[in-house]
Amino acid sequence: MDPIQLRNRLLVATGMWKDATGEPLPKMPPGDPGEQIESFELRLVDRLWDSATPENAREIADRTWDLVHDRKDSDPVKKRVVECHEALARMTRLGD
Repeated sequence: MDPIQLRNRLLVATGMWKDATGEPLPKMPPGDPGEQIESFELRLVDRLWDSATPENAREIADRTWDLVHDRKDSDPVKKRVVECHEALARMTRLGD
């Protein structure tokens, strides 16, 4: 993967993590940078999903979509975001 693209993904994900959690960034085990970033992004999506309520579901959906909107449908993080969006939509309908 292109190093600039990896850097941009990392910048977006770390900014979103700090904004959403207010916690320090998690430690990543040594490994392939692309796999590390993907793992971090998946953790971020799960963390945002865990904090979802009917009141903030649309905000969570928007934030997670910002992370993956330009990726291929086969991207693992995008797949996870789509799964979460389906659950968020159900949550929002139940809250209406």
